[in-house]
Parts: sequence; C-alpha cells; structure tokens
Amino acid sequence: MTLRYIELCGGIGGMGRAWEREKAECVFFCEHNPHAIKTWQANMPEGIPMHGDVFTADPADIPAHDVLMAGFPCQPFSIAGVSKRNALGRPTGFECEAQGTIFFEILRIAQACRPRVLLFENVKNLVTYGRGAVFREIREALRDIGYSFHARVIDARHFVPQHRERVYMVCWRDDTPFDFDRVKVPKGAKVIGPVLEHADTVPDKYGLTRKMWDYLRAYAAKHRAKGNGFGYGLCRPDQTARTLSARYYKDGSEILIPRPRQTPRRLTPRECSRLMGFDTPKGSRFQIPVSDCQAYRQFGNAVVVPVVRSIVKEIVRCW
Repeated sequence: MTLRYIELCGGIGGMGRAWEREKAECVFFCEHNPHAIKTWQANMPEGIPMHGDVFTADPADIPAHDVLMAGFPCQPFSIAGVSKRNALGRPTGFECEAQGTIFFEILRIAQACRPRVLLFENVKNLVTYGRGAVFREIREALRDIGYSFHARVIDARHFVPQHRERVYMVCWRDDTPFDFDRVKVPKGAKVIGPVLEHADTVPDKYGLTRKMWDYLRAYAAKHRAKGNGFGYGLCRPDQTARTLSARYYKDGSEILIPRPRQTPRRLTPRECSRLMGFDTPKGSRFQIPVSDCQAYRQFGNAVVVPVVRSIVKEIVRCW
C-alpha cells in the first residue's frame, strides 16, 4: 500500500522528506513563498499539484490523501516573535490575522478532506502561550471535528547537533493505539563536528568581518552588564549548537564556528542542511538552488527531518 500525503505551509518540504523511506507519495503541496517553492521543486518530482495560498485553497481541488501535514507559522507564538510583536504593538497568537489564523484554514481543509492522520509541528512556546489557552483551543478544535489528539515536545539535539525544542502533534480520525512514548528518541546529544566542512574548503565570505565581530562582542558585553543572556553563540566541534533561526542570514550570531587566529564564521548553507537533517553528515544530496540569504531563512524555518522521520515510523507501525 502506498500512502498519499499533502503538505500545507510546506516550506521546503521537510515533513515530506521524512516520508522518503516509506511507501508514500506527495499528491498536493501548498506554500506561499516563491523562494521556498523553488527549493521544494528542485528536490521533488515534477507534476505534483500545488497551491500558493492556504487561505484560498479549495478542498475540492485537493486529491484524496491519507495524511495531512503542516508546520503552520510559529512566529505569532514563538518567544522571540511574541517579544518583537509586543514591542511593536502588534497582535500575537491567534490575534495575528496574517499568520495566527492559518491553523483554522488548515482545520477547514482537514474537516473537508477527512484524512486518516494529521501531523503538525510548532514551537514549544505554543504549549504555554496564553497560559495554555491557545494549545487547548487547538486540541479541542481538532477533537470537535472527530480527531484524537497526541502531542509531545521533542528536542532535536538527540537527532542532530542542535538544541531545538518543538511540539509535535499527531491526530487520528479513528481509534488507533498511537503513543508518543513509542517514538524512538536517541539518548544523549549530537555534536556539530561531523556536519562541518573541512576548514580549508570554507570560502572566506562566511567569516565575520572585524566590524561585525566587534559589534557582536560589544552587544553581548552590554547585555551581560544588565544581567541578560543575549549574545552570540560560539560552537566548537565537540558541542551542540543553539537553535538555527530564520534570522541567521543577518549575522549568524546564534551559531558561530571559531577559527584559529581569525574571526568566527557562519555555517554554510550546506552545513545548515545537515544541521536540519535534510542531508546526512557530510552529505550533499539536497539541492539548494537559492541564494545564501534565502537558504538561511528556509532552513531556519524548516522542521528537523530525522525527528519527523521517527514520528512517521510510529505512524506507519500503527497504520
């Protein structure tokens, strides 16, 4: 049996990539960002129906499918996103009309199409945002349309060398003995060394300028003096990196690789691909057809493929 899946708010297709080792076929893809679509198309077969805006997607145009997956936008719920929006006086959570209400569009499609399984990913902060009210609303909305609800926060550091806590939600249309405790999570944390290119092969453009490095150090010192923890993150080969974010293109400050007698450097896009599990350590199969700036944004917004793959294995076992 070949399972059929769709991705909504699909980004560069990380959730679909987690199905590569299973008998599964993508039958529909929805993503609004043209640069992300370009990357997705470079890595997928031609001819898959797609749509650019989940708000206008018509369930009648979506082929029959078994699994609906979505990594709906996390910015209205993330710690950094909420802080920034509050500072600018902008709405957060479901009050953010541009992104916060996308979940209800996904719910609309799920209710109309009735796939057997729904699989979602979002930031850990979604669980506690609004003292848990938003998460409860999501859970109850899914139950109201006839789906069970299972959720677990998983730190990707057990799969890839990056501290990245995300909440994963699996919902079944029928009575199925799915249990997140059966999802295999390796023990210990991965270190970044195996994903790094050899130092001699990394182009000089990924090194920080002296001006940028001086700025980051001064910025960190200013916040240390205030008792804050803001600042850059140096990551040696024997360490686990901080969370890769979509803002990495700006200065790379959250994950900097030290270099002897030189300023630190950013990760290359290929190293980011490995850090997110799109490529294996030292692998380079995933196509990156966009600029470095767009690649950093895309990987920073993506799901960690091996985490989703472990969940997918348990979904298939329960099928």
